[in-house]
Amino acid sequence: MTPDTANLGPDKSLLLLDDDEPFLRRLAKAMEKRGFEVETADSVAAGSAIATARPPAYAVIDLRLGDGNGLDVVEILREKREDARVVVLTGYGAIATAVAAVKIGATDYLSKPADANDITNALLATGDDMPPPPENPMSADRVRWEHIQRVYELCDRNVSETARRLNMHRRTLQRILAKRSPR
Repeated sequence: MTPDTANLGPDKSLLLLDDDEPFLRRLAKAMEKRGFEVETADSVAAGSAIATARPPAYAVIDLRLGDGNGLDVVEILREKREDARVVVLTGYGAIATAVAAVKIGATDYLSKPADANDITNALLATGDDMPPPPENPMSADRVRWEHIQRVYELCDRNVSETARRLNMHRRTLQRILAKRSPR
């Protein structure tokens, strides 16, 4: 199923901001095939420069980047162009960051792995229309694992502190951390 890109509008500019170079290249090619005029960036600094100089009509912004938080670029984009449609993309899907992204002005929030169809559907959804659910959503086990990993990283990889914040026994957390990520 290919999303309907007929309603792209006259301005087809799209900013893709992600520090995962292979993913960024693949997504850029896929979005160009869908009719977008793609400009890519791999850091908050580069994304901010593009958002300031040439605010795009559409943007797909990764939340966690090597030099900061993608939400900073969302804020800049909102100041420069209120009508921009912004999708925040992240491998760390958490309700708190989704709420923060939407409050700042993101149109939608998608967890990785999201394919080009999911992203296009989110970018082109109009009004109260919700894009269709992803064809391959993360499993509940994977979402739980991602959340635990995120809290673990935020606690500077301190097992005891992470266990306390998650209200979990330290040994249980150590067993979870020792396992591979679920699919």
